[in-house]
Amino acid sequence: MQSRNSNTHYGWVAVAFHWLMAPVVIGMFALGWWMVGLGYYDPWYRQGPDIHKSVGILLLLLLIARLLWRAVNVSPAPEPAPRWQQRAANVAHGVLYVLLIAICITGYLISTADGRAIEVFNWFRVPATIQGLENQEDIAGTLHEWLAWTLMGLVVLHGLAAFKHHFVNRDNTLRKMLGLGPKSGSVHR
Repeated sequence: MQSRNSNTHYGWVAVAFHWLMAPVVIGMFALGWWMVGLGYYDPWYRQGPDIHKSVGILLLLLLIARLLWRAVNVSPAPEPAPRWQQRAANVAHGVLYVLLIAICITGYLISTADGRAIEVFNWFRVPATIQGLENQEDIAGTLHEWLAWTLMGLVVLHGLAAFKHHFVNRDNTLRKMLGLGPKSGSVHR
């Protein structure tokens, strides 16, 4: 498999970005959901958020790299579909990226509201550049939660759409994201 995308499939770099980020995003949501129920004396009360913040910063860096890679690569041609479906898919992908960026920004604003840097697995620090805004942690926290739930709803729709393309339309959409070329004799409905 080649590294760059072609008109028929994604290259291994785009495929790796997608399949690395997907479980991380879902895992971050699960960790965040679990963390909010922890009590002050729970041993994970501090460790859970530290992991969540560190992975969040790494996810943001990965997202930036993915967007840069996407900007310098062609995208495979879409499968035949009504124009409204193609537009809806483009909008949904754009919204996924915007939500991911917004979630990372609100997470940063929560974590740095008190002026402390984010320590990323003791590898490096991300300084607090914006702090001291009125109710910063609370407002950013509420936004972070709503954005995360919205993202998960869109992720579910994204997955269902991929299965619909594969099992109902029997087209090559999912095969492309697996880095595979079109199947011979593919049927378009």
